[in-house]
Amino acid sequence: MLNSKQKIAVYMEGHIDSDYGKMGTGVVRYLMNPIVAVIDKALAGRQMSEFMDTTKSVPILASLKEAISKGAEVLVLGIAPSGGRIPDSWNSVIEEALENGLSIVNGLHDLLQPKWQSNIKNPERQWIWDIRVPQFIPDIATGRAANLENKRVLFVGTDMAVGKMTAGLELYSWLQKEKVNVGFVATGQIGITITGKGIPLDAFKVDHACGAVEQVVMEQADKEIVLIEGQGSLLHPGSTATLPLMRGSCPTHLILCLRAEKTTLRSPEHIKIPDLNDFIALNESLATVGGTFPKAKVIGIAANTSMLSLEDAEIYLKKTAEKTGILVTDPVRFGIDSIGKHIASS
Repeated sequence: MLNSKQKIAVYMEGHIDSDYGKMGTGVVRYLMNPIVAVIDKALAGRQMSEFMDTTKSVPILASLKEAISKGAEVLVLGIAPSGGRIPDSWNSVIEEALENGLSIVNGLHDLLQPKWQSNIKNPERQWIWDIRVPQFIPDIATGRAANLENKRVLFVGTDMAVGKMTAGLELYSWLQKEKVNVGFVATGQIGITITGKGIPLDAFKVDHACGAVEQVVMEQADKEIVLIEGQGSLLHPGSTATLPLMRGSCPTHLILCLRAEKTTLRSPEHIKIPDLNDFIALNESLATVGGTFPKAKVIGIAANTSMLSLEDAEIYLKKTAEKTGILVTDPVRFGIDSIGKHIASS
């Protein structure tokens, strides 16, 4: 639905600098469309480059009305509240967008179409895209991906919101620049918005999740390398996403993603992140299951060091590499070419 020429406004009221704003920051960083503004009344007058690592010039405006005056054609809901629910406080913004002819991209579990479709003024050019709606019912997975001859790289994490999608898209971009025949399987709302395709994994029934992953991985069987966007974590008590991703993709390589400053989960904080070598071994063992599936090794660690100073970040990366014996980088801060070169040559 979204074409690359449409001008975008991103709604991030109150969450530009919070983990709940990852949809918006992901769109600002990676979406190819022109982004006319991010909306956040408290931070109006500033630039998004003050809050994230981006070279794009994206102003922060106080209202949707101002964004419309700058040519906004599509409103992206850039906040992911806990539970994926749409707060009632957003209703006035959604109504204003539709009344002024804007289309809307919604990545939350709550759907907009049932309530708001009748508010569309021009059905020929205006639309609502509820991303978390499965587009097919897959067959039950059978492990077919294990028979593919390509490299399948799955991103796993110590927690939610640690940078699995970011690391995946950074590696995808690097491999494309190196002219590698690479594919990217988006499994969450941000990746789907940016690439225009994929599966909203957490919207599939549990019995269908493995099959959904398997289907989209098999569709990219002609690729030399397939990158599979990760979701959730084996460590998180509220996450069931990692096993379907492992079984559906039958990965040959794993990349571990983490937040450098964290020693516990973001929430619940009483759950401690275990020794990294133990956690790496757990992911490798579950992916491979004693040799039943392809041997999958963690060949790189993507660490989000945004909360550390440059000096502390460099120290952390060095110590982590020494501890694990694995390549470690911050993909946004220091690039991901070392991991990319290793995958391409392995």
